[in-house]
Amino acid sequence: MIIRPATAADLPAILALVRRVVPLMNASGNFQWTGDYPNEAVFTSDIERNHLWVAELDAGVAGVAALTTDQDEEYAQADWDVTEPALVTHRLAVDPATQGKGVALALMEQAEKQAVAQGLRFLRVDTNSENAATQRLFPKLGYRFAGEITLGFRPGLRFFCYEKRLG
Repeated sequence: MIIRPATAADLPAILALVRRVVPLMNASGNFQWTGDYPNEAVFTSDIERNHLWVAELDAGVAGVAALTTDQDEEYAQADWDVTEPALVTHRLAVDPATQGKGVALALMEQAEKQAVAQGLRFLRVDTNSENAATQRLFPKLGYRFAGEITLGFRPGLRFFCYEKRLG
C-alpha cells in the first residue's frame, strides 16, 4: 500500500469511491455524507491546499483522507482545548472493496506522521454518531472520546469527537 498526496488526476477515482461509499453509509443509518457532500469542489480545494491524501492498493485509489489544521468552530463544544493546534482528519473514506485491508489504519498513521512533521502534539477527528466502524477504530488507535457535538453545515446530525495526544 502506498500513501501519497492526492493530485487532480486522482479526482475521478476519489469521486467514484465516494459514490460507492455513500449508499452503504446511508443504508446503515449514517447520513454524514450525501450525494452533495463531499463533492468535487471540496476535494479540489483539499488538493489545492495539499491536504488530501490517498491510499493506493493494487494501483487503484483504495482510500482518502483530508489532513488539515482546520477545526470547525463547533469543536469548542468538545472536551478538548480548541486553542491548542491539532492535525484534524476529515473526509476519511475507504473503498468498500478494500475494507478490512488496513487502509483506514494507514491513512490514520499518515495523520500521525504529518502531525509530527508539523510539530503538532494533538490529533483530532469527528465522526457521525451512527458510524460504528470509526467508533471502533479510533479508540483502538489510542484516541480518547472527547464528547458529542453538532455541526452547523450538517444540521440534524450528531458527531462524536476523538483526540489523541502525541509524545
